[in-house]
Amino acid sequence: MTKIDTSNPGNALPTPSHTVGPFYGYALPFPGGGDIAPVGHPDTVTVQGYVYDGAGDPLPDAFVEVWGADPEGRLPQVDGSMRRDPASGGHLGRNGVEFTGWGRVQTDANGHWYARTLRPGARGDSAPYLSLCVFARGLLVHLFTRIYLPGDDVVLAADPLLSRLEPARRDTLVARERSDGTYRFDIRLQGEGETVFLEFT
Repeated sequence: MTKIDTSNPGNALPTPSHTVGPFYGYALPFPGGGDIAPVGHPDTVTVQGYVYDGAGDPLPDAFVEVWGADPEGRLPQVDGSMRRDPASGGHLGRNGVEFTGWGRVQTDANGHWYARTLRPGARGDSAPYLSLCVFARGLLVHLFTRIYLPGDDVVLAADPLLSRLEPARRDTLVARERSDGTYRFDIRLQGEGETVFLEFT
């Protein structure tokens, strides 16, 4: 039996109370979490990007939840689209038919995430947007933000949230269209270019 000199704190083995969680890689991810749009739907868009910490390093174990309206601006009311294996109870992924508007994505080893969803329609006087909830290590409270897709500048400028922000801060909420037709949206948790986060009371 090996004895550890516990009089020196540097020799103590870590215990659960020494770590900062929560840990999102266990039990929460499921196949097809970012594939929200029904297969072959003509209004499908892909949004992808990276989650960065305050030092500008990508986070390989962050978690992003995405919600969005359908192209007519309606919030989906369907029960769900997840299928389970009747034998094992494990997730088989989405059924490819119902649009729930919701997805859950874990970042990969490089901090990258993606969601394939339907282009949201406008609701009320707001410009079309996707809602995001971000979970990451060291964040004891999750963060809320939005993704606005580029398009009609007049509509974006009139949005009640975007119109209250200075241009540099506003830009952190607007995705950039890429040459391949996808949209790039990076999430910066702190520091230079920090994403605008929302507080709901």
